[in-house]
Amino acid sequence: MVLVIVVAVLALLAGLAANRWLRPRLISEDDDSGMAVKDLVGPLLTLTVLLLAFVLVTANGSYGKAEVASRGEARAVDQLVEAAEYAPDAQRTKVQADAVCYTRAVREQEWPAMADGKGSAAPSVWSTDFRHVFREMEGRPVFGMLVAADNKRSEEREERLTQATASVPSAILWFLLATLVITVMALGTCIPRRNHRGQIITLTVITALLTGTLCIILDVDRPFGGIIDVKPTAISDIERQATRDFLAHHQAADLPCDAEGNRRNT
Repeated sequence: MVLVIVVAVLALLAGLAANRWLRPRLISEDDDSGMAVKDLVGPLLTLTVLLLAFVLVTANGSYGKAEVASRGEARAVDQLVEAAEYAPDAQRTKVQADAVCYTRAVREQEWPAMADGKGSAAPSVWSTDFRHVFREMEGRPVFGMLVAADNKRSEEREERLTQATASVPSAILWFLLATLVITVMALGTCIPRRNHRGQIITLTVITALLTGTLCIILDVDRPFGGIIDVKPTAISDIERQATRDFLAHHQAADLPCDAEGNRRNT
Protein backbone atom coordinates (compact mmCIF):
# COMPACT_ATOMS: atom_id res chain seq x y z
CA MET A 1 0.00 0.00 0.00
CA VAL A 2 2.88 2.38 0.78
CA LEU A 3 4.38 1.57 -2.61
CA VAL A 4 1.13 2.56 -4.34
CA ILE A 5 1.01 5.91 -2.56
CA VAL A 6 4.67 6.67 -3.27
CA VAL A 7 4.34 5.78 -6.97
CA ALA A 8 1.17 7.87 -7.29
CA VAL A 9 2.85 10.91 -5.73
CA LEU A 10 5.84 10.49 -8.03
CA ALA A 11 3.50 10.22 -11.02
CA LEU A 12 1.74 13.45 -10.00
CA LEU A 13 5.05 15.28 -9.62
CA ALA A 14 6.29 13.89 -12.93
CA GLY A 15 3.10 15.07 -14.65
CA LEU A 16 3.46 18.58 -13.24
CA ALA A 17 7.13 18.62 -14.21
CA ALA A 18 6.24 17.56 -17.75
CA ASN A 19 3.71 20.37 -17.86
CA ARG A 20 6.42 22.83 -16.86
CA TRP A 21 9.21 21.74 -19.18
CA LEU A 22 7.80 19.38 -21.83
CA ARG A 23 4.59 21.18 -22.76
CA PRO A 24 6.36 24.28 -24.19
CA ARG A 25 8.20 22.02 -26.64
CA LEU A 26 5.04 20.21 -27.69
CA ILE A 27 2.99 23.42 -28.13
CA SER A 28 4.76 26.25 -29.89
CA GLU A 29 2.38 29.10 -29.15
CA ASP A 30 2.17 30.75 -25.74
CA ASP A 31 -1.23 29.63 -24.50
CA ASP A 32 -3.12 30.00 -21.28
CA SER A 33 -5.73 27.53 -22.36
CA GLY A 34 -5.50 23.77 -22.18
CA MET A 35 -7.51 21.11 -20.48
CA ALA A 36 -10.18 22.57 -18.24
CA VAL A 37 -11.21 21.10 -14.92
CA LYS A 38 -14.24 19.37 -16.44
CA ASP A 39 -12.03 17.95 -19.19
CA LEU A 40 -9.69 16.51 -16.57
CA VAL A 41 -12.52 14.70 -14.83
CA GLY A 42 -14.17 13.40 -18.00
CA PRO A 43 -11.48 11.03 -19.34
CA LEU A 44 -11.06 9.45 -15.91
CA LEU A 45 -14.72 8.66 -15.30
CA THR A 46 -14.48 5.31 -17.08
CA LEU A 47 -11.30 4.34 -15.25
CA THR A 48 -12.73 5.39 -11.90
CA VAL A 49 -15.93 3.39 -12.47
CA LEU A 50 -13.90 0.31 -13.45
CA LEU A 51 -11.74 0.56 -10.35
CA LEU A 52 -14.72 1.06 -8.06
CA ALA A 53 -16.50 -1.90 -9.71
CA PHE A 54 -13.39 -3.98 -9.13
CA VAL A 55 -13.43 -2.98 -5.46
CA LEU A 56 -17.09 -3.96 -5.14
CA VAL A 57 -16.47 -7.33 -6.79
CA THR A 58 -13.50 -7.95 -4.52
CA ALA A 59 -15.40 -6.87 -1.41
CA ASN A 60 -18.36 -9.12 -2.26
CA GLY A 61 -15.99 -11.92 -3.19
CA SER A 62 -12.98 -12.57 -1.00
CA TYR A 63 -14.12 -10.48 1.96
CA GLY A 64 -17.68 -11.77 1.86
CA LYS A 65 -16.63 -15.41 1.59
CA ALA A 66 -14.15 -14.97 4.44
CA GLU A 67 -16.84 -13.54 6.72
CA VAL A 68 -19.35 -16.26 5.79
CA ALA A 69 -16.76 -18.99 6.37
CA SER A 70 -15.84 -17.53 9.75
CA ARG A 71 -19.45 -17.51 10.89
CA GLY A 72 -20.08 -20.96 9.44
CA GLU A 73 -17.11 -22.39 11.30
CA ALA A 74 -18.35 -20.88 14.56
CA ARG A 75 -21.82 -22.36 14.04
CA ALA A 76 -20.29 -25.78 13.32
CA VAL A 77 -18.31 -25.67 16.58
CA ASP A 78 -21.48 -24.65 18.40
CA GLN A 79 -23.26 -27.66 16.90
CA LEU A 80 -20.44 -29.88 18.14
CA VAL A 81 -20.86 -28.59 21.66
CA GLU A 82 -24.64 -29.00 21.55
CA ALA A 83 -24.45 -32.50 20.05
CA ALA A 84 -21.98 -33.53 22.75
CA GLU A 85 -24.79 -33.10 25.30
CA TYR A 86 -26.23 -36.39 23.98
CA ALA A 87 -22.92 -38.21 24.45
CA PRO A 88 -21.81 -40.10 27.58
CA ASP A 89 -20.37 -37.91 30.31
CA ALA A 90 -16.72 -38.72 29.60
CA GLN A 91 -16.96 -38.03 25.87
CA ARG A 92 -19.13 -34.96 26.43
CA THR A 93 -16.47 -33.45 28.69
CA LYS A 94 -13.71 -34.13 26.17
CA VAL A 95 -15.62 -32.64 23.23
CA GLN A 96 -16.57 -29.50 25.15
CA ALA A 97 -13.03 -29.04 26.43
CA ASP A 98 -11.59 -29.55 22.95
CA ALA A 99 -14.09 -27.04 21.56
CA VAL A 100 -12.94 -24.41 24.05
CA CYS A 101 -9.29 -25.07 23.20
CA TYR A 102 -9.99 -25.09 19.45
CA THR A 103 -11.71 -21.71 19.53
CA ARG A 104 -8.90 -20.26 21.65
CA ALA A 105 -6.29 -21.52 19.20
CA VAL A 106 -8.20 -20.05 16.24
CA ARG A 107 -8.70 -16.68 17.92
CA GLU A 108 -5.26 -16.24 19.48
CA GLN A 109 -2.96 -17.94 16.99
CA GLU A 110 -4.52 -18.57 13.60
CA TRP A 111 -6.33 -15.25 13.27
CA PRO A 112 -3.16 -13.12 13.61
CA ALA A 113 -1.32 -15.47 11.23
CA MET A 114 -4.01 -14.99 8.57
CA ALA A 115 -3.10 -11.30 8.35
CA ASP A 116 -0.02 -12.52 6.44
CA GLY A 117 -1.99 -15.09 4.45
CA LYS A 118 -0.85 -18.00 6.64
CA GLY A 119 -2.49 -20.49 8.96
CA SER A 120 -1.54 -22.13 12.23
CA ALA A 121 -1.12 -25.73 13.31
CA ALA A 122 -2.53 -25.05 16.79
CA PRO A 123 -6.23 -25.59 15.93
CA SER A 124 -5.40 -28.87 14.16
CA VAL A 125 -4.25 -30.33 17.48
CA TRP A 126 -7.77 -30.05 18.85
CA SER A 127 -9.56 -31.08 15.65
CA THR A 128 -7.51 -34.29 15.80
CA ASP A 129 -8.65 -34.75 19.38
CA PHE A 130 -12.26 -34.43 18.18
CA ARG A 131 -11.84 -37.42 15.89
CA HIS A 132 -10.18 -39.48 18.61
CA VAL A 133 -13.18 -38.92 20.85
CA PHE A 134 -15.61 -39.71 18.03
CA ARG A 135 -14.08 -43.16 17.59
CA GLU A 136 -15.10 -43.96 21.15
CA MET A 137 -18.75 -43.38 20.20
CA GLU A 138 -19.01 -45.31 16.94
CA GLY A 139 -22.39 -47.03 16.71
CA ARG A 140 -24.15 -44.55 18.97
CA PRO A 141 -26.84 -42.21 17.50
CA VAL A 142 -24.84 -39.13 18.46
CA PHE A 143 -21.86 -40.30 16.38
CA GLY A 144 -23.36 -39.16 13.08
CA MET A 145 -24.32 -35.76 14.47
CA LEU A 146 -20.81 -35.12 15.75
CA VAL A 147 -19.10 -36.27 12.56
CA ALA A 148 -21.40 -34.11 10.40
CA ALA A 149 -20.75 -31.03 12.53
CA ASP A 150 -17.00 -31.68 12.50
CA ASN A 151 -16.96 -32.08 8.72
CA LYS A 152 -18.76 -28.76 8.39
CA ARG A 153 -16.24 -27.13 10.74
CA SER A 154 -13.35 -28.50 8.68
CA GLU A 155 -14.84 -27.25 5.39
CA GLU A 156 -15.48 -23.78 6.74
CA ARG A 157 -12.01 -23.53 8.23
CA GLU A 158 -10.47 -24.55 4.91
CA GLU A 159 -12.52 -21.89 3.13
CA ARG A 160 -11.48 -19.28 5.70
CA LEU A 161 -7.80 -20.10 5.19
CA THR A 162 -8.23 -20.01 1.42
CA GLN A 163 -9.72 -16.51 1.54
CA ALA A 164 -6.86 -15.33 3.77
CA THR A 165 -4.51 -15.47 0.79
CA ALA A 166 -4.56 -12.80 -1.92
CA SER A 167 -7.17 -13.57 -4.59
CA VAL A 168 -6.15 -10.87 -7.08
CA PRO A 169 -3.11 -11.85 -9.22
CA SER A 170 -0.12 -9.57 -8.76
CA ALA A 171 -0.01 -8.96 -12.52
CA ILE A 172 -3.42 -7.27 -12.34
CA LEU A 173 -2.34 -5.07 -9.44
CA TRP A 174 0.79 -3.99 -11.30
CA PHE A 175 -1.32 -3.27 -14.38
CA LEU A 176 -3.66 -1.07 -12.34
CA LEU A 177 -0.70 0.76 -10.82
CA ALA A 178 0.82 1.32 -14.27
CA THR A 179 -2.52 2.62 -15.54
CA LEU A 180 -2.70 5.06 -12.64
CA VAL A 181 0.83 6.34 -13.34
CA ILE A 182 0.27 6.82 -17.08
CA THR A 183 -3.10 8.54 -16.56
CA VAL A 184 -1.84 10.97 -13.92
CA MET A 185 1.28 11.87 -15.91
CA ALA A 186 -0.70 12.40 -19.13
CA LEU A 187 -3.26 14.62 -17.39
CA GLY A 188 -0.51 16.59 -15.68
CA THR A 189 1.11 17.28 -19.04
CA CYS A 190 -2.16 18.67 -20.44
CA ILE A 191 -2.66 21.28 -17.73
CA PRO A 192 -2.13 24.89 -18.96
CA ARG A 193 1.09 26.49 -17.75
CA ARG A 194 -0.60 29.60 -16.32
CA ASN A 195 -3.86 30.23 -14.53
CA HIS A 196 -4.01 26.55 -13.63
CA ARG A 197 -4.71 26.52 -9.90
CA GLY A 198 -8.12 24.88 -10.35
CA GLN A 199 -6.73 22.22 -12.69
CA ILE A 200 -3.87 21.34 -10.32
CA ILE A 201 -6.25 21.04 -7.36
CA THR A 202 -8.58 18.84 -9.41
CA LEU A 203 -5.70 16.66 -10.62
CA THR A 204 -4.46 16.25 -7.06
CA VAL A 205 -7.92 15.22 -5.87
CA ILE A 206 -8.30 12.75 -8.74
CA THR A 207 -4.88 11.27 -7.97
CA ALA A 208 -5.83 10.89 -4.32
CA LEU A 209 -9.13 9.20 -5.22
CA LEU A 210 -7.54 6.74 -7.64
CA THR A 211 -4.76 6.00 -5.17
CA GLY A 212 -7.27 5.46 -2.38
CA THR A 213 -9.28 3.12 -4.60
CA LEU A 214 -6.23 1.01 -5.39
CA CYS A 215 -5.29 0.94 -1.70
CA ILE A 216 -8.79 -0.30 -0.87
CA ILE A 217 -8.36 -3.08 -3.42
CA LEU A 218 -5.12 -4.14 -1.75
CA ASP A 219 -6.68 -3.95 1.70
CA VAL A 220 -9.92 -5.80 0.93
CA ASP A 221 -8.00 -8.51 -0.92
CA ARG A 222 -6.61 -9.57 2.48
CA PRO A 223 -9.79 -9.89 4.59
CA PHE A 224 -7.96 -10.70 7.83
CA GLY A 225 -5.40 -7.89 7.82
CA GLY A 226 -5.37 -4.15 7.28
CA ILE A 227 -8.03 -1.56 7.99
CA ILE A 228 -11.02 -3.44 6.53
CA ASP A 229 -10.79 -6.86 8.13
CA VAL A 230 -12.95 -9.68 9.41
CA LYS A 231 -12.93 -9.79 13.20
CA PRO A 232 -13.03 -13.07 15.18
CA THR A 233 -16.33 -12.03 16.74
CA ALA A 234 -18.26 -15.20 15.91
CA ILE A 235 -15.58 -17.62 17.09
CA SER A 236 -15.12 -15.55 20.26
CA ASP A 237 -18.83 -15.80 21.03
CA ILE A 238 -18.73 -19.57 20.62
CA GLU A 239 -15.65 -19.74 22.83
CA ARG A 240 -17.56 -18.01 25.62
CA GLN A 241 -20.54 -20.32 25.20
CA ALA A 242 -18.40 -23.46 25.13
CA THR A 243 -16.47 -22.27 28.18
CA ARG A 244 -19.71 -21.60 30.02
CA ASP A 245 -21.01 -25.10 29.24
CA PHE A 246 -17.76 -26.70 30.36
CA LEU A 247 -17.54 -24.71 33.58
CA ALA A 248 -21.07 -25.75 34.48
CA HIS A 249 -19.68 -29.14 35.50
CA HIS A 250 -15.92 -28.60 35.79
CA GLN A 251 -13.24 -26.17 36.88
CA ALA A 252 -11.19 -23.92 34.59
CA ALA A 253 -8.07 -25.83 35.67
CA ASP A 254 -9.53 -28.97 34.10
CA LEU A 255 -9.17 -27.54 30.59
CA PRO A 256 -6.31 -29.22 28.68
CA CYS A 257 -5.09 -25.91 27.21
CA ASP A 258 -3.98 -22.45 28.26
CA ALA A 259 -5.57 -19.12 27.29
CA GLU A 260 -3.97 -19.22 23.82
CA GLY A 261 -5.08 -22.74 22.96
CA ASN A 262 -1.75 -24.47 23.58
CA ARG A 263 -1.87 -27.91 25.14
CA ARG A 264 -0.81 -27.95 28.77
CA ASN A 265 2.11 -30.13 29.76
CA THR A 266 0.83 -33.14 31.65
